[in-house]
Amino acid sequence: MNNRRWLIFFILSLIYILVYFYRVSLAVVASDLSRELSLTPSDLGRLSGILFYVYAVAQLPLGPLIDRLGGRRVISACGIFTTIGGFLFSSATNLETAMAARILIGIGTASVLMATFTIFSHWFSKQEFGRVSGFMVAVGNIGNLIGTVPLALAVGAFGWRTSFVVIAVLQGIVTILVYVTVRDRPSADSCHENTPNRKGTGILAAWKEIFGRSDFLLLGILSFFWYGNYLAVQGLWGGPYLREILHLSRTGTGRMLMFTSIGFIAGSLIIDLVARKVFNSYKKTLLAGQALLFLLMSGFLGWGEKLPEGLLAVWFFCIGLAVSAGVMIYPIIRNSFRVEIVGTALTSLNFFVLMGAAITQHLMGIIIENLGKGSGGMTPGAFHAAFLFPMIGLAAAILLYLPVKERS
Repeated sequence: MNNRRWLIFFILSLIYILVYFYRVSLAVVASDLSRELSLTPSDLGRLSGILFYVYAVAQLPLGPLIDRLGGRRVISACGIFTTIGGFLFSSATNLETAMAARILIGIGTASVLMATFTIFSHWFSKQEFGRVSGFMVAVGNIGNLIGTVPLALAVGAFGWRTSFVVIAVLQGIVTILVYVTVRDRPSADSCHENTPNRKGTGILAAWKEIFGRSDFLLLGILSFFWYGNYLAVQGLWGGPYLREILHLSRTGTGRMLMFTSIGFIAGSLIIDLVARKVFNSYKKTLLAGQALLFLLMSGFLGWGEKLPEGLLAVWFFCIGLAVSAGVMIYPIIRNSFRVEIVGTALTSLNFFVLMGAAITQHLMGIIIENLGKGSGGMTPGAFHAAFLFPMIGLAAAILLYLPVKERS
């Protein structure tokens, strides 16, 4: 069984790599899309945000579906939508077609991580879950890496359309692998948690149990601004900021964003160890990371523009390192709810995560467009004001979550 569960981990990690690629890839190709599709900053914000709006809304029905149908079936079915959306995006000639493609991709990728964590809850013990969830996020961030320098080089050599066709083909292949290889749970005699068979909890009852908890709602608010800050940098506006304000090339921009991905990967690999050996607490680890992230994000208010390129790389790496502490939200949820509704609880929390990405990127686009009008485009002041929004939200969310009692 041990070998089988790590094979399942490997196959699921392949499809999660593609999820991350789609989340962050617009940052590198933003200027190409703006030019070919005649997009304004507000259009770019909407195009990037629509994937996350759809992704977030899809979390609520997907949770009960995952708990009832199993993660393998849900990931496989949704993978078909992602594949179609990828091909459609590569052929888009206007904003409307690109938006439709991103909607399909949002629906298709919405189930992957939470269905994966639900599968892991049956194959790994509670004690192992924090470690394996951190590993999964670390491996998934390879998609972040692919969406930086490698994508920039591919776009330079073959164009953005061909690059996205290749990704769509890979998506189709990996979707088939998931359906053929993955199993939702081990045989009953080898389960880690030998719980008796229980009648399934109804959808409304599960949602009432989950959303009726104040600690869940406060964790949701913190998750909203954690991921909102991260995707503000890595998902969209970090790219235009580096190109328009710091005047880096496309490849230089991709390289700088790559350092954020490397930081996230490095942090995700060790964050469970830090939680157990240093802080002895998932909650304290989460809050320490968010406080560091807040301090680092303040660089987008001006001081980051004064850094030499070497320190700029260190700054972006440290942002990724701080962001990795946010992975602690998943073992916190795993420890807070019974296994029968853990899929619904995880997807319900992920609703906040993805809404944070969607709303942040969208509102920042509006701020940048409106404040940059008088100077003929994107200005430092417009970016400073835009990044202030997720920063203030993160500070408030940290203070709200401080009094919450951690469940062991």
